[in-house]
Amino acid sequence: MNQRRTDLFPFVLILVLSLLAFLVFFSIIDMVLIGASVAVVLMPLHHRIATHTKAGISAAVVTIGVFITVSVVVLVSYLIFASNIPVLLGLFDKIGTWLNNPSTNPLDFGIPVTKATLSGLLDKGTALFVNYQQTLLDNITLIAFKTFVLFFSLFSLLLWGEELKFKLARHVPKKFDEYIKALSCVTADTLYAIYIVQIAIAVLTFFISLPVFYLLGYGNIIFYSFLAAFCELIPILGSSVAFLLIGTYAFALGDTRGVFILFFLGYVVVSCLPEIYIRPVLVGRRVKIHAVIMFIGIIGGLLTMGLAGFVLGPLMIVLLITSYRLYVQERKDRAEPSLPSNG
Repeated sequence: MNQRRTDLFPFVLILVLSLLAFLVFFSIIDMVLIGASVAVVLMPLHHRIATHTKAGISAAVVTIGVFITVSVVVLVSYLIFASNIPVLLGLFDKIGTWLNNPSTNPLDFGIPVTKATLSGLLDKGTALFVNYQQTLLDNITLIAFKTFVLFFSLFSLLLWGEELKFKLARHVPKKFDEYIKALSCVTADTLYAIYIVQIAIAVLTFFISLPVFYLLGYGNIIFYSFLAAFCELIPILGSSVAFLLIGTYAFALGDTRGVFILFFLGYVVVSCLPEIYIRPVLVGRRVKIHAVIMFIGIIGGLLTMGLAGFVLGPLMIVLLITSYRLYVQERKDRAEPSLPSNG
């Protein structure tokens, strides 16, 4: 009995320290989790490169490649927003003037929010899309530190992730080997699907937004479509932010036709349909889980854990259901009588 308690002590200690670390570093834990998830997805690429060079160099090459890719996306987005500042200023100024009009009451237009709420959202939108340079400068220390944590986590887990997994697996009873292998495979499949589908839906959003903004008739079709795709690429925003913003602008102009186009074709078709149907179906199909359950995991994760929940939500759902399936199959195999021998 004493020996068993001694054996369990390291695991209890690690669990307690892990929980304490989670609480202390909660503000950056999302970067660690995202770095770890990207490392899982890119591990096959790391192994392929590592066959021709040292593991450390391979991990550095993959990490630098991801950094360059992200930097290019950020730079291109920055240049596009910078070149369209007049468009954004006109949009926000018109909405601001509309809200500051004493006779304006959003409830009269069927908008189920108060003027104060819309004003707060307008301020946040201005800080994010118009005054983004000042917003970046105000938060440069936190952004730089989170960026470092993200890429350091990615590099470390690419380099030592397999070794860490092996060391942990040695302390797990042999009877759980099949569980660990199955859960490892489904984790990689889920994360791969999440990231690939996220990029695919962002690209799809750009192209299916083009006819919507063409019908709207406000011009700037390419930029508005890019704005919708950019918001869709960022999980905590979603393309609905772009359509709600431009929809409010249509309200401010008194353009009822534009409001209907942005709501039914933009918000419902372009924004909601991929989130409610396409994303859960594509992710769920790869891991063989119903789309409705995946939808709950994706949205629930975002609502409860923010950016990290975008990955952890569906992943936890997949691991839970896969574990249950493995348990049921194991019980079924044990219950089946062994076949009589022909001898």
